Amino acid sequence: MIKFYTDGYPFIFISLLITIITSAILIWAYKAGNYNITFYSLLFASCFFFVLTIFMAFFFRDPDRKIPDGESIFVSPADGKVIRIREIYEKDYLKSDSKKISIFMSPLDVHVNRAPCDGKVSVVKHSPGKYMAAFKNESSIKNENIVMIIEGKEGRILVRQVAGFLARRAVCKVKVGDLLKRGERYGIIKFGSRVDVYLPKDTNVSVKLGEMVKAGETVIGGRQ
Repeated sequence: MIKFYTDGYPFIFISLLITIITSAILIWAYKAGNYNITFYSLLFASCFFFVLTIFMAFFFRDPDRKIPDGESIFVSPADGKVIRIREIYEKDYLKSDSKKISIFMSPLDVHVNRAPCDGKVSVVKHSPGKYMAAFKNESSIKNENIVMIIEGKEGRILVRQVAGFLARRAVCKVKVGDLLKRGERYGIIKFGSRVDVYLPKDTNVSVKLGEMVKAGETVIGGRQ
């Protein structure tokens, strides 16, 4: 059975409702023989919203994932393509050396975000900003984003949801004090975006640039 993320139901329902209404009027006009400009406008609208309904259902799909077992491993927080792996000093929140992995989500990817590890949420902060293309390096800081920090036995892990050129809204469903399990859903970014995850500096990264990963399922690194 196909599952959808809860935030997607209004989008799916509204586009489906408009499809039904325009189709009903179109059928009435067809039976009445009213083949005027209004008829063809209704035909276009009906087809457009039908396709839009399919797209919304596809975009907000929320498939179950097989969460891997194992100690001291981190799973991908997002579906998409690994576009950057680098060692960096995270100066704003962690204030420590980290390994940063950036994952770009196209509009065709599943956009539900999942926790990379077990832990307690200690920070959730939304920062307004620009809407640059999410694959640009500077978009991580300059674009609208939401930072979440998870504290657990693996240390402090920072995950940043970054809005992109099309993605105008990131949604983080958790709050400070919540407990998350590895692979648990915690939010979504709508219509194309990027997620950055900052792991401890001694993490052995197990993904490569250009690799396609799945949220909650692909192991992106681990600690000895």
